Amino acid sequence: MSGDTGETPPEGMAGEPGTESPEASFVEYGIEDEPPLGESLLLGAQHYLTMIGANIAVPLILAGAMGMPPDVTAEFVGTFFVVSGVATLAQTTLGNRYPIVQGASFSIMAPALAVIAVIGTQPTPEGMAQWEYMIRQLQGAVIVAAAAEMVIGYFGLVGRLKRYLSPVVIAPTIALIGLALFNVPQIVAADQNWYILGLTVFLIVLFSQYLPTYSRAFRLYPVLIGVVVAWGVAAVLTWTGVLPPSDPGAVDFSLVGSAGLLAFDTVVPMPFQWGMPLFTPAYTIGIFAGFVASVFESFGDYHAVARIAGVGAPSRKRIDHGIGMEGLMSIFAGVMGTGNGCTSYSENIGAIGLTGVASRYVVQIGAALMLVVGVVGYFGALVASIPSAVVGGLFVAMFGQIAAVGLANLKYVDLDSSRNIFVLGFSLFVGLAVPRYMSNVAAAAPKGVAPAAYFQQGLAQVPVFGPVLGTDVVAQTIYVVGGVGMAVGALAAFVLDNTIPGTDEERGLTQWGELAEEEGSSRHPSNASSS
Repeated sequence: MSGDTGETPPEGMAGEPGTESPEASFVEYGIEDEPPLGESLLLGAQHYLTMIGANIAVPLILAGAMGMPPDVTAEFVGTFFVVSGVATLAQTTLGNRYPIVQGASFSIMAPALAVIAVIGTQPTPEGMAQWEYMIRQLQGAVIVAAAAEMVIGYFGLVGRLKRYLSPVVIAPTIALIGLALFNVPQIVAADQNWYILGLTVFLIVLFSQYLPTYSRAFRLYPVLIGVVVAWGVAAVLTWTGVLPPSDPGAVDFSLVGSAGLLAFDTVVPMPFQWGMPLFTPAYTIGIFAGFVASVFESFGDYHAVARIAGVGAPSRKRIDHGIGMEGLMSIFAGVMGTGNGCTSYSENIGAIGLTGVASRYVVQIGAALMLVVGVVGYFGALVASIPSAVVGGLFVAMFGQIAAVGLANLKYVDLDSSRNIFVLGFSLFVGLAVPRYMSNVAAAAPKGVAPAAYFQQGLAQVPVFGPVLGTDVVAQTIYVVGGVGMAVGALAAFVLDNTIPGTDEERGLTQWGELAEEEGSSRHPSNASSS
């Protein structure tokens, strides 16, 4: 059921026919396929559900830290969904054109919280609420940092590193994307409702792994069916009083009842809705460190979605266009007032692995749904009522899939090689250990002192190198990048793999090169797919 859109991607953005990897055989719908509209709407909704947890968590965390009023917080959340929808449409149409969803970034949220903490210790300009001052400062920092990311992408700085990236580097990088997400609150909260979470996991696994041959619906919509059924059970238990309103598995019916027809108090997100942005160099540097981590994450995501969709490894130009578009859309996010940027979502890559639906068209339908949810209050409120226990179950099913996709790249390398084993083991270990250290530093920060500032104080006391390590740009960059396991693991694997002697065949570059996209071709990527 292939649908040719007639679009011509940027030069070097597509591979030659015959470069597909063997994984293409399980793909139900390939990148270029367009399922029937009815199926596409359901599949798009499924993609939307997989990213909702993160796209709601980021604005709620930021709003809470800034002390936003409840009515403003509702508008703030709606803005994130509008930005996510626009960014996804732009990326899938004009960017790297992979079936990959764009949304709020946790990597950028970390330095944003540090900036908020610093501003909280300073006097607020007269006639301005503190939260307004904070969001306008974040807007300015995001716009400038995003512009730098856009330049990095479109000038080809990231793509030029591609020839130094073997499967030995990509495997732990992608694996750490999934492994680093094991401790999200929706999974490990102490008061978690494990019955509802377990039911969600059971249903998704049942439909995706045990029953796909019994019904095409189970094969295509395991996530959607699993979440809806678990959500329905939670709603009944809440309605009957079995689950108290405070339970993580309970459905908050008041959200739907209080929603207006248009987005939360009939306010449609507009540019500079909180006021004109403010620019402070120190804050921009900290936010840019978050964008650096986001670039590493997206680089790994591009390789993950290419592999799981059954196409060749991304070309240099495709990578450059993807990163450049993320920077451009992050500028848009800053203009719209999210105080955050846009990055690729690993959760949706996991959804492709479970369903075999890698259609760009489906992701674009999902993006359109995000726009609707960001404007129509009832839809947004209905989705926001999904219990955290159901979202947690969804994450358990998805994140392990991402880690497995990364490790699957090891089929191309020589695992009898001691240098490969060392690089893989070391990069995975530091990718888990260093972020844990950073979180411990944050926990040890004295009351009233921002974690990043506390870390910077420690670096300033290092003998000899303290004056350099203790500067804002160096300390904040180390703190933010060090808190992203995938970035730490990628850096470690990159340095070791390119400095420890090893042949191209040993490192997997020879076999991987045979599957990679052609840099100079202007044709669409080919996919094995079935209707």
